[in-house]
Amino acid sequence: MQAVIMAGGKGTRLLELTKNEIPKPMTPICGKPILQWQVDRLKENGITDIIMIIGHLGHKIIEYFGDGSAQGLQIRYIEEKNPLGTAGAFFYLREMLTEPEFLLVFGDVLFDIDLQRMYRFHIEKRSSATLFVHPNAHPFDSDLVVTDENDRILHFDSKHNVRDYWYDNCVNAGMYIFDASICNKVAQPVKTDLEKQLLSGMIEQNEAVYAYRSPEYIKDVGTVERIQTAEKELESGYIAARNLKNEQKAIFLDRDGTINRKNGLVSQEDQFVLEECAVEAIRTINKSGYLAIVITNQPVVARGLCEIEDVERIHNKMKTLLGREGVFLDEVCFCPHHPDKGYPEENPKYKIPCHCRKPDIGMIRQCAKRFNIDLSQSWMIGDTTVDIKTGKNAGTHTALVLTGDAGKDGKYDDTPDMICKDLLDAVKRIVGK
Repeated sequence: MQAVIMAGGKGTRLLELTKNEIPKPMTPICGKPILQWQVDRLKENGITDIIMIIGHLGHKIIEYFGDGSAQGLQIRYIEEKNPLGTAGAFFYLREMLTEPEFLLVFGDVLFDIDLQRMYRFHIEKRSSATLFVHPNAHPFDSDLVVTDENDRILHFDSKHNVRDYWYDNCVNAGMYIFDASICNKVAQPVKTDLEKQLLSGMIEQNEAVYAYRSPEYIKDVGTVERIQTAEKELESGYIAARNLKNEQKAIFLDRDGTINRKNGLVSQEDQFVLEECAVEAIRTINKSGYLAIVITNQPVVARGLCEIEDVERIHNKMKTLLGREGVFLDEVCFCPHHPDKGYPEENPKYKIPCHCRKPDIGMIRQCAKRFNIDLSQSWMIGDTTVDIKTGKNAGTHTALVLTGDAGKDGKYDDTPDMICKDLLDAVKRIVGK
């Protein structure tokens, strides 16, 4: 696969560092230009044929990299005399691409990703365009991606929209895999917007445009503050550890009675209220290097109290409330089934035995495979003995929080490794270990 880097930015917000003497992608992080970090990661993933689209002070990039041969690469350049937006240069790419697909990344993005996983997803979905997406700590001022249950993109939700609704924390990260034929959609070298014109048009034409969700590290480092943060994360090893080539650690979280207050069978969004400690608990997980993954039984669907869409709306409320506080969940999984029949309004479609309903471990297994999780280094936190049994069945450590009824008589079906007063107490003790 070939790679294309959009390296033409001026870096107005980085003048303190660039002093208008170097282009934005040449801004140093830990003594090395952003572009060099990108090239190193591409090479590690076996990508050695790179095309850089340059503009402002582009000669500085050519002087630094040359033809790439000194680094065992082939680097070629497209120089924009006038800015062509995020996709106008695709007109010139047509003559330079020799493979069926290419990777596109913006030049102000720092990343460390298992690109082969993303490529396999692209091929398996038979996708024409695959966007790398992830949750972030500021979804309220980010452009969001709206998908269906199979990760196919339905539309984009601009940060300029008035969002008087709950939304999924699913952010476009600035990395893509495209079928090379996308370049044919740019008939002239004119200013073209990748998302608003090309991708939105493809979605409207029902072309296969998918979102690849991953918790790996990819961040826009287009401000001085973000570069300072990235330098700390590089030096600590946090960035490299998030690459899914490496085994991950996760904290699996029950929902009702752990993240949100017990309120009977929560079937409508107004019944969902976060526990007071939930935000700080999840913030602590986000900073720790553990993945934060919700694993919850939601038999309200099987009982006919609500539909799948209602549960997803409740979860979007959870993600929105957390995002407003600068924290996020890496994944949310729920089981809609319930095996016992006999409820008057039950939905027979979901009244079935399954392997996802806790204490079975189908949801945990699915996440472990998807995110390369070492379950022996992971934890399950919940407020019932079912949660503890689930963790034991999966081979994780377990923590019981005493916000529910579990253990009030001092008896447990499975003895937890830790008994805590609430979610924050549990997380602090786990992360401190």
